[in-house]
Amino acid sequence: MPDDKRDEGSQRGFTVNDRRSAPDAAPTGPAPATAPANPAEAPSGAYPPLDFHTFIISLGSSALLHLGELDPPDGSPVEVDLPLAQHTIDVIAMLQEKTRGNLTEPEAELVESLLFDLRLRYVERSKSAKPG
Repeated sequence: MPDDKRDEGSQRGFTVNDRRSAPDAAPTGPAPATAPANPAEAPSGAYPPLDFHTFIISLGSSALLHLGELDPPDGSPVEVDLPLAQHTIDVIAMLQEKTRGNLTEPEAELVESLLFDLRLRYVERSKSAKPG
């Protein structure tokens, strides 16, 4: 463990040491256009705040995309993928179970209402996808 002493008031976390290159080696070209490692370095408004609500809404959006309820961001045609939608809904349900008792009331209500809505949409889409 490194000898990284922190102030009592600082946040606890972890440090990543990249050992792929020598510490004093200069980059050999322009940096690739990627998202900043630290969201605080991102331009204002580039990314939503990192919190539980944003994470759950992101998963919900993914499920809606697979249900064919949202247009794909790349402009491609809408494709329904019910198994992937069900998998994403199951992930949210697992998070609900694993975080039970550790969420604030608004967070728990968000998960509950999102799961209710997604499950209802899944059943409706499943009925319309069946032949006959």
